[in-house]
Amino acid sequence: MKKQSRVSITAPRIETVHFTIRGTAPLVLNKFSAKAQNEIQETQEAGSTAKGKKKRPAKDFNAAYENARHISTEGWDGAAASGFRCAFVSACRLVGFAMTLAKLSIFIKADGYGVDDGTPLVRITKGTPHRVIHPVRNQSGVIDLRARPMWDPGWELELKVQFDRDQFTQSDVANLLNRVGKQVGIGEGRHDSRDSCGMGWGLFEIINKPDSADDSETLLELPNTDNQ
Repeated sequence: MKKQSRVSITAPRIETVHFTIRGTAPLVLNKFSAKAQNEIQETQEAGSTAKGKKKRPAKDFNAAYENARHISTEGWDGAAASGFRCAFVSACRLVGFAMTLAKLSIFIKADGYGVDDGTPLVRITKGTPHRVIHPVRNQSGVIDLRARPMWDPGWELELKVQFDRDQFTQSDVANLLNRVGKQVGIGEGRHDSRDSCGMGWGLFEIINKPDSADDSETLLELPNTDNQ
């Protein structure tokens, strides 16, 4: 009879650490709007009858700008928490850490949720968005104009990062976030853009946050790295 070995599974050691980040480049966001989603749904529901030519309505750039913003149920602007998590995972490629493990080991605590789609959001605490219109190339190769919200450099937000202490240390998380801010970026036009080399947008630096944290969370204060 084959001897069975006992497997010992330890409880996860999840820690939360706070960072405040400040934009060193513009931040441009582009939420997939409810209007665009409804149009796709209507086309799919229409089936073969949707193939006929339709009259194209005039584009409302102000509406497109508003629809591209992530607005929480409480009315504030935010950025998708998943964007930061994906950026952390992507940055692991730079240091040889397995991305598959990172996906199970690092998370972003949301400050709220999108008013129309429930997207977990991180609140943008400093900066005011303004409308920008840029030319983009669709997958078909056709040039289009897109209206999106942009925050000028100096925007800020507080990031609450949850991580598995058996995989990362606080220093690891801080260094990964530093790489995200300098080498990966967030939002549209970031260095790590899937379809291009980016526009140099979505970059940031980590700044100290002197407030205290509660017993379940750890506040990490970083040394000044401006001259490094």
